[in-house]
Amino acid sequence: MASLRDLGLSEYEARAYRALLDDSPNTAKELSQSSDVPMGRVYDVLKDLERRGLARSQAASRPKKYVAVEPEAALDRLLDAKREELREQEAQYEETVEELEGDLDAGVPTEEGFWTAVVGREESADLLLERLDTATERVISVAGGPTPQFDVGEYGDEVTAALQRALERGAEVSVLLGPDLIETLPNTALKRYEKELAGHPAFEVRTTERVSGSFHLIDGAEACIEVPNPLAPREPFAMLDLKDREFTADVRETFDPRWEDAEPLTTG
Repeated sequence: MASLRDLGLSEYEARAYRALLDDSPNTAKELSQSSDVPMGRVYDVLKDLERRGLARSQAASRPKKYVAVEPEAALDRLLDAKREELREQEAQYEETVEELEGDLDAGVPTEEGFWTAVVGREESADLLLERLDTATERVISVAGGPTPQFDVGEYGDEVTAALQRALERGAEVSVLLGPDLIETLPNTALKRYEKELAGHPAFEVRTTERVSGSFHLIDGAEACIEVPNPLAPREPFAMLDLKDREFTADVRETFDPRWEDAEPLTTG
């Protein structure tokens, strides 16, 4: 059940505000009795309610009396205060992440010949997105046939967003698609790529029949290779990630002539 404490009030503040709504104006002594807030705390509680804009005092009266601000206005003020608090926390977290990125990057080893693999649709998508988010120089994405990486829906949108972040970091992004994939993509998916990526000078997407399989080359040092499910080709069975410059260079040699012969993709 929702409570005023969910919006940042203490138990005593919540009790006092509800008591003022039920019966006001009230003196501090009367409020202490009606709300069960101890007399030794009630003045501090009332001061906090006034500071939050939830109560007003009649300073001219002796003893001073207090009235509650209308609930709609009071709740709006509490919500605004919470939003500001969350914005400040977000900014603090972002600063912490920026500082940690510098510290942690220095300790991340680049181990040639290291490889890892995950099995499952979600796990494959998570690994791919994680690796794309490390790109700073060049991303080459290839999809020869139907794959959720370039489909509409959750994973296609997330891959698009990851490629966009790579562009923002200064990386070049080249996407090569096969005709089988193009035929299965709804026009809305192509429009999404056109709207969110195609206008960037460092992004280009082409199509050719001379491509099969799905993989991503990252900064000339790493390859993410999708292993399709043999029982459901549109579903990934696993994702392999290889940190091997020699292997990545071999794949790049196969990619380059196909890229040169490919045609720019148009959405029509």
